[in-house]
Amino acid sequence: MKKTMLLLGALMLSAAAGYAQESRQDVSVSATAAFAPEITGNSVQKNTSTTMGLLASYRYLLTPRSGLEANYGYQQNTQYYQVFGKANGGIHTLQQEVSLAYVFNLNFKNFNPFLEAGPGVMFFSPFKDAGSTNLDAKRNTNIGALFGGGVAYELSPSFDIRAEYRAFLVKTPTFSLPGNIFNTNRYEVISTPSIGIAYHF
Repeated sequence: MKKTMLLLGALMLSAAAGYAQESRQDVSVSATAAFAPEITGNSVQKNTSTTMGLLASYRYLLTPRSGLEANYGYQQNTQYYQVFGKANGGIHTLQQEVSLAYVFNLNFKNFNPFLEAGPGVMFFSPFKDAGSTNLDAKRNTNIGALFGGGVAYELSPSFDIRAEYRAFLVKTPTFSLPGNIFNTNRYEVISTPSIGIAYHF
């Protein structure tokens, strides 16, 4: 009888350890809202419409407190430019983020606050539609940096709700227009707070 109980106990511990190993990964999908500040430089003023978007992430925990995360973000907005004394223009834009981040997190019962930072790339791709002024705009690929923090609330061993403030530091797009007329020569911090759900496996 004792041997049977010991065997069952060992099996339960093994299963728990296996589950802990398996749950070091998670994928999440979140809704985002994007806010960009007004930027002025080189006699150019740029404003960006506030829009909603989507964020997909994959996170792998190296230890209980640290991990790596890969992100893909998507949104559409309109970039408005005013060149003082010369021209105005609006460019309907597909804005995509691809980033990698180091994540540091803590555990307080069901709450898991975290911080993250890392390099990334922002793609600004103009649409050729009625939302854009008739300009010969081209896609810009700008390297930048992601930083932010948030908290996850564990609903179950497999699911949690994740809320986060995210920000991306990147040079403002110029869309490679003739004469580089939309070049502000400035950086901007694009804020993208998000809320979503994560699945652990």
